[in-house]
Amino acid sequence: MKHKTWIFDLDDTLHHASGGIFAHINQLMTEYMMRHLNVDAEEAGALRSRYWAQYGATMHGLTTHHGIDPQQFLLETHPVEVLAQWLQYEEDLAASLDSLRGRKILLSNGPQHYVEGLLDRMRITRHFESIYGVERLDYVPKPHLQAFETVLAREKLNPRECIMVEDSLPNLLTAKELGMTTIWVSREPRLPPQVDFRVESMGQLRRLTLN
Repeated sequence: MKHKTWIFDLDDTLHHASGGIFAHINQLMTEYMMRHLNVDAEEAGALRSRYWAQYGATMHGLTTHHGIDPQQFLLETHPVEVLAQWLQYEEDLAASLDSLRGRKILLSNGPQHYVEGLLDRMRITRHFESIYGVERLDYVPKPHLQAFETVLAREKLNPRECIMVEDSLPNLLTAKELGMTTIWVSREPRLPPQVDFRVESMGQLRRLTLN
């Protein structure tokens, strides 16, 4: 590959968020909604699922339909000091990133403090020229086209010279429609139409670029 810029997702791409972090974030989101919307756990869970499916992020639905302060919501539901106890990532992650030629950008739907906090704990911050949490996307998350266009414009990038590395197929669909090369991080033995390459780990990216 001769592309110049790698754009990485964070959760379930650079670390195994499904190993515990996501579960705790979901619990905190449910509790937040119960307090601020005066609903029970069942209704909060249903709303959270609906907004995730509709908007790609619970926060987007809460701000759109309930006037929730997005920054306060993100601070209360993403306490890095608590979540760090479940942080799981590949031992040679830094070496894998170091082996990839070109610029590297981090693009996440998570809040900036959470993204920077986890990158720091994984000791890989130095690999990224730019780091985008959802605040830097004007609170518009992936897979919305605006989120990608914000990064492309600010970084002066041609999407056809970018590689998107993601675990989310909806996010990869937007990237593919823009003309990016797409790499799906997944253990599923299939290759959906919006996916150019599939890897099961960051370590496999090194071999992929040598082919």
